[in-house]
Amino acid sequence: MNIKKYFNLVTGVAFAAISITSCVQKDEWDTPPIKCENKFAATTMTMAAFKAQAPATGYILINTDQIFDGYVVSSDENGNFYKTISFQDKPENPTVGLQIEVDRASNYADFPVGAHIRINAKGLRLGTDRGAVKIGSVDPSFDIGRIPGSLVSRYVSGVCTGNGLDIAAMKPLDLATLKIAQDEKYINMLVKVPNVQFAAGEIGKKYLNYVAGAGVDTDRNIVDQAGNATIIRNSGFASFGSSLVPEGKGDLTFVVSRYNTSWQMLIRSTKDVNFGGKRFFFEGFDGVLSDNWDAVSVTGAQIWNIQQFGNPKPCVVMNGFATVNNANEDWLISKPISLLGFTSASLSFETDVRYAGNPIEVFVTDNYSGNPTTTTWTPLSAILDPNNTAFNTWTYSGDISLNAFANKNVRIAFKYTSTTTAAATWELDNVRVVGN
Repeated sequence: MNIKKYFNLVTGVAFAAISITSCVQKDEWDTPPIKCENKFAATTMTMAAFKAQAPATGYILINTDQIFDGYVVSSDENGNFYKTISFQDKPENPTVGLQIEVDRASNYADFPVGAHIRINAKGLRLGTDRGAVKIGSVDPSFDIGRIPGSLVSRYVSGVCTGNGLDIAAMKPLDLATLKIAQDEKYINMLVKVPNVQFAAGEIGKKYLNYVAGAGVDTDRNIVDQAGNATIIRNSGFASFGSSLVPEGKGDLTFVVSRYNTSWQMLIRSTKDVNFGGKRFFFEGFDGVLSDNWDAVSVTGAQIWNIQQFGNPKPCVVMNGFATVNNANEDWLISKPISLLGFTSASLSFETDVRYAGNPIEVFVTDNYSGNPTTTTWTPLSAILDPNNTAFNTWTYSGDISLNAFANKNVRIAFKYTSTTTAAATWELDNVRVVGN
C-alpha cells in the first residue's frame, strides 16, 4: 500500500471517530422531535356532541366527517395501558372522556400525556363496549375493533403549533372520594382523590404478582379516609410491577376505568401515587377478620363473625341468640394501631342493632396484656344505634377523641354481652381511626 494513501486512510478514520464522539457529547442522538402535521384542518363538532351519539348498547357506524379535538390522559410508556388511548375534551375541568382502540404499542411516543389530538371518526364505530364508550374500527369479531397500526394516522392527528405538537399541562379533576370517582361520567378522565391508601392486606406486596417470574395482571385494593374502596388495576407488563406499594396515605391520580360493572382505576406510573402521609386505620370487614382483629370469647359459644350485611356489606356481627338467648361475653380487639407521630386522632364507626339486649361497649388501651379481662381499658363514649326494632338503621358513632393516646400504639375493643333473657344482634361496620 502507498504510504501516503495509508496515512490518509488512518487520518480519515480518526477524524470520523472524533466526529462521532463530538456528536454524542453534544447530545445529537437525543430522541427526535415528535412529527406533527395538521392533517384535519378544523373541527366540525365538540367531543361531547360526538360522544352523545353513542347508543346505550351496541354501536353505530360513523359515515360522515365528524371531527373533534381531545387531550390525551393515558400513557403506555410504563406498560400499564395496552393498545388504547384515553383522552378528554379539555386539559382541566373536562366534561367528557373517550377511549380509542389502536392495534399498536408505544403510542406515548406520538401522543404523550397532554397531547392535543384531532380525530376524524368517519369510518369508525362508536359504542359502549365492556362498560366504557369507545371508538374503533369495523371488526367482524368485536363490536369495537382495534384500528390497525398502519391506519391510525388516517383517523388521529396531532394539533400543531409553530413549534410542533401542542402539548397541554394536564390538571387532574379533583374529586373528594373514591366513591365519587366511580361514576360513568368520569370514565377515561384524569382525576385526583386525596387521603387514599392501599388496604392493610396489600402492604408488603408489589404492584404485580409474579408467576414463574412473569408479571400477571393484578388488582390492588385501595381505600379512602371516608371508607370508600376500589381497586388499582395493574397490567402484567407494567414496568413498575416489582416495586412495593407504599405504606402511607396521600393523593392518588388515575384514569377512571370500568370493565363491565367492575371499577378498575389505572395509573400511568408510580408518580401518580403520592403517598407521603401517615396511614389511617379503616376496616370495612371485606377481608378475613383475623387480618386486623382478635376475636376473644370469654363466655358463651357464639362469636364475632363477618356476614353479608353492612353499610355497604359486609360487616361484622355478634348475636348471643341460638335457638334461645345465651349468656355471652365476647371481645373484638383490633391489632395494634399506630398513632406514632400524631398530635391528634379520632375513632368513628357505624352500628346497627336488632332485638332487646345490652349495648356494646367501646374501649381503648395502649397496654394490651393479651387477655381482655386483665387489661386496663379506657371506656369511650359513642353514639350507638337506638332502634332495636328493625335492621338497617345504621348510626354514626360521632368522632371520638383519641388525643390522650396520640403518639402511642393503641388497640380498640368492642365488648358484647348477652344474658339468658336478652340477646341483641349487633352489627358493626366502617371502623376508622384518623389523625394528624
